[in-house]
Amino acid sequence: MTDLNRDILYLIFKRLQNDKKTLLLCLSVNRTWCEVIIPILWKNPWKYLKKKKRLLLNVIVSHLSNESKNDLMSQGIINTINEKSKISIIKNEILNLFINERREFTHLYIPYQFDQQINLIPGAEQCFSKLVFLSCNTNINDNVLNGLIEICESIQELEFNIEVQNNNYGIVGLIENSKKLFNIRLLPNNQYVGDSFCKILEDSLIQHSNTIEYFKITKQPITNVLSSFINLKVLEMDCYYYYTWNCLKNLSLPFLQILRAKRVPIRALTSLIENTSGYLNEINIDCINHDEFDNKVIIQTICQHCPNLKFLKMLFRYSGTLELEKLLINCKYLEGLFILAHDNLFDWDKLFEILTRSSPPCLFKFKFNFYNNQVKFESLKLFFDNWKDKRDKRPMLLQTISSNNFIINYFRLKEQYKAEKVIEKYDHYTRCGRTFEDFEWS
Repeated sequence: MTDLNRDILYLIFKRLQNDKKTLLLCLSVNRTWCEVIIPILWKNPWKYLKKKKRLLLNVIVSHLSNESKNDLMSQGIINTINEKSKISIIKNEILNLFINERREFTHLYIPYQFDQQINLIPGAEQCFSKLVFLSCNTNINDNVLNGLIEICESIQELEFNIEVQNNNYGIVGLIENSKKLFNIRLLPNNQYVGDSFCKILEDSLIQHSNTIEYFKITKQPITNVLSSFINLKVLEMDCYYYYTWNCLKNLSLPFLQILRAKRVPIRALTSLIENTSGYLNEINIDCINHDEFDNKVIIQTICQHCPNLKFLKMLFRYSGTLELEKLLINCKYLEGLFILAHDNLFDWDKLFEILTRSSPPCLFKFKFNFYNNQVKFESLKLFFDNWKDKRDKRPMLLQTISSNNFIINYFRLKEQYKAEKVIEKYDHYTRCGRTFEDFEWS
């Protein structure tokens, strides 16, 4: 493995980007591994230094020129970096360190209340000439905004954190000045964000309606902007509050491939899925309760309209297990299944029987959220035994989420069935513990 080229190593280590411990161990293998891993760790350094930001700041300051460091020391700044009166001076030095003609940035995050006009820094135009992603708050300072509009014509992805008040209506200039937008994230920070401002933002996206392929929103749209995104491939609705989402009814998104929804009514989602054209390969529905009838209907709808489905996460009711079997038979490309079960009457024995009998050959990745710890140890053990007897079944990748009481039995199961090659990897998490991303098993 030490002889693999850099591109292969990068792909391998990128899969481990959430596993800090393993990456740190791999750093010491050789120089090549170190050079590949360091950019991955530094892609988002704040992720690992939430409580140690001063350490990261010290590392950055250490890269300043000797002239800059001497100048800061003479002003007594280096040892008092966190004092408000010194912040603007250190900001300028750090910005000058990163922004120059020798560097090219593709992603830029403008923090809340940022007031530096980066377009005036020497080399900024060249430095951001290939910028593709910009994230900022919508109450951004006028001078900062105008400077960004000047240098951000190449933007393809925009993320707006929308504030409740003092939003800068001039921010639509970033949308209008972009030559081609593919990805948009409109992220109101709560339900009280003004409708008039959201409407202006949504209306300004119409000019890019043919090119937008990814759209994320955390509040129900004010307009019918979704209907204009005729080439949309990814739709995320990660809402803080419950809305009616009537805009999804009769909405046609023929090329939609990925649907992610939180707190969106099941009937609205069912209507949306009915009006896709069979390209959906990922459906992730969370944080929404629905009754037995609606559970049956949406499973039937997925079964009929999503033949290319690869990953599915949703809540299953007691009566939904039989409908699931039909889905498993029709969705032959299903690879990963994440089952949520709130119902104390949920029949896990029946579910495991169906999964063993009817899972398509490529389905071997499972996640089960055992609410109220209602699954029996014997039931899970029987599932493994039956899976072992099916010689055409691949060793499964499994994650379970439950209460602390399950953890003792988990270790017994893991070691036994891993040795028997029934499971390739098995991780268990308590409800308040760490979990992987929804469709990530390693």
